[in-house]
Amino acid sequence: MNPSRRQLLHFSAAAGSLLAAAQPARAANGALLAPRLRPGDTLGLVSPANATFEREPLKLAIESLQALGFKVKPGEFVAARRGPFAGTDAQRASDINAMFADDSVAGILAMTGGSGCNRIVDQLDYGLIKRRPKFFGGFSDLTSLVNAIHRQTGLVAFHSPVAASEWNDYSVQSFKAVAMNAEAAVLRNPVVKPVDDLVAREERTMAIRPGRAQGRLVGGNLTVLASLAGTPYFPDCRGAILFLEDINEYIYRIDRCLSTLRLAGALGQVAGVVLGRFTKCEPGEGYGSLTLDEVFDDYLLPLNVPVYRGAAIGHIKRKLTVPVGAAAEMDAEAGTIRLLQPAVA
Repeated sequence: MNPSRRQLLHFSAAAGSLLAAAQPARAANGALLAPRLRPGDTLGLVSPANATFEREPLKLAIESLQALGFKVKPGEFVAARRGPFAGTDAQRASDINAMFADDSVAGILAMTGGSGCNRIVDQLDYGLIKRRPKFFGGFSDLTSLVNAIHRQTGLVAFHSPVAASEWNDYSVQSFKAVAMNAEAAVLRNPVVKPVDDLVAREERTMAIRPGRAQGRLVGGNLTVLASLAGTPYFPDCRGAILFLEDINEYIYRIDRCLSTLRLAGALGQVAGVVLGRFTKCEPGEGYGSLTLDEVFDDYLLPLNVPVYRGAAIGHIKRKLTVPVGAAAEMDAEAGTIRLLQPAVA
């Protein structure tokens, strides 16, 4: 073989290796995987929903992320305000798009939830996100963006604490296992032993219908999810494990949102349902109310799929990081979600 041919082959092999390395990682189910977060990485801090009205919460959030081992790059408009929102719709969307475009940023976390994400869900650059997959996380109102990103790009996104959340040990360990250590983790509630009681009364799960099921994880805040029904940003629920949580909603509104999911055909397609915490979801005023038990039974028992209630998901102190789009197996009696492979590369 002459030298020039040998050099050409070496060049072709090197170019092929670089091209392969540039291809985004994919899970066995075809989902796009972001690179895992590592200590020393830079996290982009954005505010896609509510404004942060005081300086101290922003300072505490940045210190929390630094204590996790990250550098923090605040978005240009993270401290902006227009009415209840963190700036105009265009400003909030541009911060997210800018963070995905910025090669120095390894991942993106929302400052807080609230409201406003639905106003910008159609302003994200999904082509850019697909070309430059990164960790994207948040919960509550971020449900719309997390599910839209997965639906539009195939990227696994994360129902996770926001930057302003309390980063207690349980929440930190779950976040690290799923987003940093790339573990095929088992997501289960914290173990709380009774101090002066015969049985544990906290962090309990309860099977509504026992059994196991496998599927992609989709879901989040029920009210926000239901508001996406009929749009291109609503998750594909075929064969999925649907997880739901909510806060400060009267029970009749929980009923209404579940009816929306049923009428949209979503409930009839799922392989299983995981109910997180429905914090302060109470009857309200009027002539009476169904209980949450009755509402869940009415909508979920006819599905004949595994269902359990009480998962550490939602507006609570200690919360799991749940990867939307990742393949998992739920066990209703054990109250667990087992990832079938890592949710990051």
